Amino acid sequence: MSSSVTYTSHCSWDCRHLHLRPTTLSSSAAAHKPVISVHPPWTTFFKGERVTLTCNGFQFYATEKTTWYQHYWREKLTVTPGNTLEVRESGLYRCQAQGSPQSNPVRLLFSSDSLILQVPYSVFEGDTLVLRCHRRRKEKLTAVKYTWNGKILSNFNKSWDLLIPNASSNNNGNYQCFGYGDNNDVFRSNFKMIKIQELFPHPQLKATDSQPTEGNSVNLSCETQLPPERSDTLLHFIFFRDDRVTLSDWSPSRELQLPAIWRENSGSYWCGAETVMGNIHKRSLSLQIHVQRIPVSGVLLETQPTGGQAVEGETLVLVCSVAEGTGYTTFSWHREDTQESLGRKTQRSPRAELELPAIRGSHAGGYYCTADNSYGPVQSALLNITVREISGNRDGLVAAGATGGLLIALLLALALLFHCWRRRKSGVGFSGDETRLPPTPGPGDSSHSIYPAQVELQSLCVDVHPKEGDLMYSEIQTIRLGEEGEANTSRTLLEDKEVSVVYSEVKTQHPDNSAGEISSKDEES
Repeated sequence: MSSSVTYTSHCSWDCRHLHLRPTTLSSSAAAHKPVISVHPPWTTFFKGERVTLTCNGFQFYATEKTTWYQHYWREKLTVTPGNTLEVRESGLYRCQAQGSPQSNPVRLLFSSDSLILQVPYSVFEGDTLVLRCHRRRKEKLTAVKYTWNGKILSNFNKSWDLLIPNASSNNNGNYQCFGYGDNNDVFRSNFKMIKIQELFPHPQLKATDSQPTEGNSVNLSCETQLPPERSDTLLHFIFFRDDRVTLSDWSPSRELQLPAIWRENSGSYWCGAETVMGNIHKRSLSLQIHVQRIPVSGVLLETQPTGGQAVEGETLVLVCSVAEGTGYTTFSWHREDTQESLGRKTQRSPRAELELPAIRGSHAGGYYCTADNSYGPVQSALLNITVREISGNRDGLVAAGATGGLLIALLLALALLFHCWRRRKSGVGFSGDETRLPPTPGPGDSSHSIYPAQVELQSLCVDVHPKEGDLMYSEIQTIRLGEEGEANTSRTLLEDKEVSVVYSEVKTQHPDNSAGEISSKDEES
C-alpha cells in the first residue's frame, strides 16, 4: 500500500487571491475506453456455468452494435445488437463500440476442479478484497482455510468468504483456499495470483512558468489519471508551498491560478490528490519556482504642481517614479544641500509621493529622490525648486493687525463714553482742562537741559460730588522739548512721537483730612 500522507485542510490568507478552475480529470481517448463488467463478479467458474459480460461506455459513443473479441486458442469475433454477451468458455475477452478503441481484456477461466477460489475481476487500492472458496454444485463444507504466500490467514466455521478491507499493494501475492467436508475430506483450490491495481498514480505538479517575472500570473495543475474502470471516481486536490503554506483547501479542481506572484513566493511547490472518502491520498514531487525580479531603472523626480514652481504657503508634492522595476521598492527624498532624507516609503508600486505642507521660501533649492528594490539605490536627476512669495499675504497680515487694534481702541472708547454718560446722568460731570507749565530754569541751568515743555492734566471723567475713596482718572501728556524750544513742540510731538501718557489713579479724601493729601498710583504706558 502506498505510504500514508497526512494533509491539512487549512487555507492561508493567500486563498483570497487564488482561483480554482473546474476541470475534468482526463480528456484523453484512453479514459474513454469501454469497460467490461462481469456478472457474477468473479474470474473463475465451474464448467457449464454462464457468465454475462457488459460493454460499458456508450455514454461516449452512440451505437447500437457491439463487437466482441475472444482470444483463447484462436481469435473469435462476435457482433451483438446490444452491449451484453453471455459466455461459457475460457478465454480473454475484449469489446469495442463503434468508433471507440478496444477495452482492456478480461480473463475468464471455467474449471472442472471440485473446489475453486473465486476472486474479483479487478481490485483497486482502497477496495475491499473479497475471496470466496466455492465447491461444485454448492456442496457443503464444514470449514475453510485461506493462505497467503503459504501463510495461514484465518479459519472460518460459519462464513466461507474472506474480506480484506482497504486493500493495498501490501496485499499482493498468491492466495489459496482449503475446504473440509463432512468426512474430514480436504479439498484444495488452485492458486490465484492477486495484484491490487493502483487507483491513480502519484500526481505531477505542472506550472505554466517555473521562472516567472514578478507581478505575472502562474497557473498550477495537479495531473493524475484514473483507470477506465474507475473513471467515475471523484478526487479532490490541494496545493502547498514549502510544506508550510497551504495555497488552497481540498477542491474538486485540479488547477490553481496565482493571479500575481512575487519574489518572496519563490520556493518548492507540490500538490496532493485523494479520494472523497479520504482512504487513498498521494502527493506529487516538488516543483521549484524561482520568481525573477526586474531591477529599478529610469528614476524620475517630479512635482505637483508641475515645473518645480511652488507658491509660498501652499502644499508641494514630490513624486518619485521608476520606468522599470518590480516588487517592493523603497523610495527616499533628499535635499541637495543637506543630503538628509526628507521621507521614506516602501511599497509595491512604481510611483510614490511625499507631501510638503505650507511651503516657505527656505524650501527653495535642489531636490532628488532614490529608488531601491534590493539591487541598490538608483538616484534621479536633480530638480531645482523655486518658491514664489506673495506680498499680498504679508500686507494682509499687517492690515489685519492694524484693523484689529483700531477696533479694540474703538470698543474701549465706546465703553468709556458709556461709563461717563451713566455717571453724568447720576450727577457726574466733566471738569475743565488743567494745564501746568514746567518750572522756569534758573540762571545756572544749562540751556540744553530737557524739561517737560508742557504738562496737560485732563480729567477724563470726574465726579461732581465725589465721595471719600472714589477714584478719579486724569490723563497727563508730557511733551519733551529740545534745543529748538516751544516753537517746534507740535512738530516734535507729531514727528518724533516722544509723548508719554501717564494714567494717574487718584483717590479723594474727606475735607477734614489733616494732611489734606490725595493719594495716587501712577501707571505709565
